[in-house]
Amino acid sequence: MKFMDVEVDDLHDIDCIISRSGYSGEDGFEISIPADKADLVVRRLLDHPDCQPVGLGARDSLRLEAGLCLYGNDIDTTTTPVEAGLEWAIQKVRRTGGARAGGFPGAERILDEFEHGATRRRVGLRPDGKAPVRSHAPLYVDESGQMRIGEVTSGGFGPTVDGPVAMGYVSVAHTRSGTRVFAEVRGKLLPATVTDLPFITPTYRR
Repeated sequence: MKFMDVEVDDLHDIDCIISRSGYSGEDGFEISIPADKADLVVRRLLDHPDCQPVGLGARDSLRLEAGLCLYGNDIDTTTTPVEAGLEWAIQKVRRTGGARAGGFPGAERILDEFEHGATRRRVGLRPDGKAPVRSHAPLYVDESGQMRIGEVTSGGFGPTVDGPVAMGYVSVAHTRSGTRVFAEVRGKLLPATVTDLPFITPTYRR
């Protein structure tokens, strides 16, 4: 299977939908199993010496390091692909001047942002020290917290980079890599640095 291929395969005598995708930045597979057979298939997989169980917390830290959005946190119905840095999701034929321009939900706003830019952008954040900065933490441009410029949408500890990492939205004037910002955590303003995404080099199988 190539990256993002999807097929139905027999896995331990059970028909499963398997895709060569992964939500961790690594080469991997996602397997959809019939609910009444899930326990059986998972136990059979765990019988393999190279398989170990892992929870959603680990998945979340890895997808964050890989700069992958979580719907409901980093993107939602109010977020445009331009704001989120996901312009690749809009085909060129659907953009202004394309053969099938527009005609999709939010097209007016999105096409305008392609031409004139968005007012905010998703960025990576590397907090100083070891304290993680969690979602909904306000972001400020100054240590006094007088000028709010955005908000953290996802944050935690990155096991690969061995330090806290976060993603969030800031006004476009503060998106340059290396920009210093301040995140409010439990009433204190902690310094962080705007960083390019992803935090690690993904190893998807292309």
